[in-house]
Amino acid sequence: MLKDLVLRNRSYRRFNHGKRISLETLRELVDLARLTPSGRNMQPLKYLLVTSEEWYAKLYPTLSWAGYLKDWDGPVEDDRPTAYMIMLGDTTLAPIFGIDPGIAAQTLLLGAVELGLGGCIFGTIKREEIRSLFDIPAQFEVLYVIALGEPVEKVMIEEVKADGDIKYWRDAEQGHHVPKRSLADVIVGEM
Repeated sequence: MLKDLVLRNRSYRRFNHGKRISLETLRELVDLARLTPSGRNMQPLKYLLVTSEEWYAKLYPTLSWAGYLKDWDGPVEDDRPTAYMIMLGDTTLAPIFGIDPGIAAQTLLLGAVELGLGGCIFGTIKREEIRSLFDIPAQFEVLYVIALGEPVEKVMIEEVKADGDIKYWRDAEQGHHVPKRSLADVIVGEM
């Protein structure tokens, strides 16, 4: 059921580093994303797939992990992702990418959840450092990095409290709590 996949699709930040993800699995996920709707059907999204330990070790420092968790610099080495996708926008196909990256990223992550994996979409990244590191041609805009792996953390959805604080947080057992607005708070009218 789709709702079950959506509920299991959280922004995971700690993974089983011993569980490797194959290039074939990443290709399957990209295949899902390429079939999604695209503005004007331009299909400008491209992907750089990273499964090599050497390369994902180089990519790791270009990512900003969990901005609300000020006392956490990201996962320790044994909890790091084992695969990444760098989402690129091909400017020779479209000057802007509209909603395409969001549709594709969500589809990739839902596909990952269906395979027992999880991930996190990074928008706060060192784009020019990534471009240089991977020798990405100028025609490609570096849009997002998607980290993937087998999750080892428990993520719990809870209601936003009366104070309206939407910041996620970790408990003493490292459970990750994510406040979500209620359905009544997000529907502004019914006609």
